[in-house]
Amino acid sequence: MHLKTKIESGEFVMMAEMEPPKGADISLMIKNARRVKEQVDAFLIPEMSNAVMRMSALGGAIALQQAGMESVMQICCRDRNRLAIQADLLAASACGISTIMAVPGQDPRFGDHHQAKAVYDITLLEMLEAIQKLQNGKDMAGIDLKGPPQFLVGATVQAQARGETLETEMELLNQKNQHGARFFVTPPIFDLHTLGPFLNRIDRSRIAVIPTVLLLKSAGMARYMSRNVEHIFIPESIITRIENASDKSRECIRIAAEMIATLKSGGLGGVLISTIGWEDKLPDILENI
Repeated sequence: MHLKTKIESGEFVMMAEMEPPKGADISLMIKNARRVKEQVDAFLIPEMSNAVMRMSALGGAIALQQAGMESVMQICCRDRNRLAIQADLLAASACGISTIMAVPGQDPRFGDHHQAKAVYDITLLEMLEAIQKLQNGKDMAGIDLKGPPQFLVGATVQAQARGETLETEMELLNQKNQHGARFFVTPPIFDLHTLGPFLNRIDRSRIAVIPTVLLLKSAGMARYMSRNVEHIFIPESIITRIENASDKSRECIRIAAEMIATLKSGGLGGVLISTIGWEDKLPDILENI
């Protein structure tokens, strides 16, 4: 069953993030994806996450599609003007990519090419509007297309926000939804209760919420993220579990698997498993659910 069909029917979906290579050799990416393709509905291909130069999301998504695996292509405002964004969307559709995820993209100053200039020709909402126009058969200039693309469109939401920030997120979510976004991926979740205020405000029959489950690599990583990354809350009990474990890598895998099971039982729309370079650990995570 295709990802679009499962999301629209309200079934729980399992996605895994698959970073494209920093180079032209796609063999390891394909190998890692094939190992779990029977347990994963689709692979999300990030568009140079953290502004680190890699193969484009379009290239990575096409490679997986050609290998017989469904992919979700990220597309961001950071790197392309409106001409290139529309061109890549048409190319993606022609190559069989039917699901895309629109993101703004991280600032290049935090990546590995500090002198790169961000484009941001259009905003995220303008990009979502452009996607709607393309699907209605016209480009941003109002010119007719020879064959409109058809996409399931996703975006991100800061679902663990609080107070006024949550109000802002709810307004943005509604705007993104009105501009065609049908599923929303959250930052990494380590405690289902942190989603409570957000989930109480949305209609889950209309919007699919897909939390990210991040594979931690160490107690130090967990503590750093908890202290320094906005909208990520990691319980002290999880950090202590990793510190006290005899096999810390195995404990991190168990924690990720437990979080997936918890989210599934909590009635969420699915999960996105992010391993940030440890894609070879995906089989272990899925076997422990």
